[in-house]
Amino acid sequence: MSLTLLATTHRVAPGLLTWRAWDALRSAATVRLRDGHPLLPSLGDAGIAPETVPAPDASRLVADARNEDVLWVAAPDGDEPLMREIGALVVHDPLDVEVLHGSYDLPGARLLDLVSVMDTLRRECPWDRKQTHATLVPYLLEEAYEVLDTVESGDYGALREELGDVLMQVAFHSVVAAERDDETAFTIDDVAGAIVDKLVRRHPHVFGDVTVSGADEVNANWEQIKAAERAEKSGADASALDGVPMGQPSLSLAAQLQRRAARLDAPADLGNDLAADLAGTGNDLGVRLFELVREAAERGADPESELRAVSRVFRDRVRAWERRAPQG
Repeated sequence: MSLTLLATTHRVAPGLLTWRAWDALRSAATVRLRDGHPLLPSLGDAGIAPETVPAPDASRLVADARNEDVLWVAAPDGDEPLMREIGALVVHDPLDVEVLHGSYDLPGARLLDLVSVMDTLRRECPWDRKQTHATLVPYLLEEAYEVLDTVESGDYGALREELGDVLMQVAFHSVVAAERDDETAFTIDDVAGAIVDKLVRRHPHVFGDVTVSGADEVNANWEQIKAAERAEKSGADASALDGVPMGQPSLSLAAQLQRRAARLDAPADLGNDLAADLAGTGNDLGVRLFELVREAAERGADPESELRAVSRVFRDRVRAWERRAPQG
């Protein structure tokens, strides 16, 4: 005689069990589970009539399993306390106990937990409930910069947590958007679906029949596909500069604008004598900074990264000076 503890994951449909799990369910003399267990309808469809109980009783399960094969369908959370109780009961009076996994999480399954948690927080937390897209933007920017800082400092051990914070912001915006009842509403599935469609569309050499010779040709195809998308969206007003976020830091903005212009083979002298268009504005310093951005591009350097590297050195010098400076 034996006791089988059937564990399933709540992140897949209840009836999606392994063949071994269904075989164990059909062959057990007694199948027992809680009232309201999500697997109940699937068991009924399969012609299995389980015994339902309000709560598990470890002593009764062990006692019954000494007389016949008993299968307990664990709760979606795994029933770990019950398993510990059973373990204590059989340690001195052995019984054949098996934990059978009837279903497994697929890659990405924990994203379902994130969606569920965010839905709960939106309903039940006063702070989360009052947030809007506009109030959340500063947090998204902050979390993105923390990812950048983690990567630049080489602290890859902390990267998982920082990426989780960014992912939470995506889920949060999606929860807010799902509450609307007009054409601007969307869900996190819509967000995921849109980026999947875009990635497939922009990688015809992977998902289609396009052949490429290397990364440079991949990049060229990517730009052509993006140009076609912009033309479809904006028509005659489409520009290679569409989609450049003007709210980003000014050094990275200047660099991105210059990169986009270079991809168009725009005349290099478009960046010359900018001071003439800014006469009387006092923006001569901005012109010089723009020129430095162009110089960085010519050297193959990123101006934002270059300035951050120098800023980190300056930060370290200030901190060292603080430690040496007399107190008081």
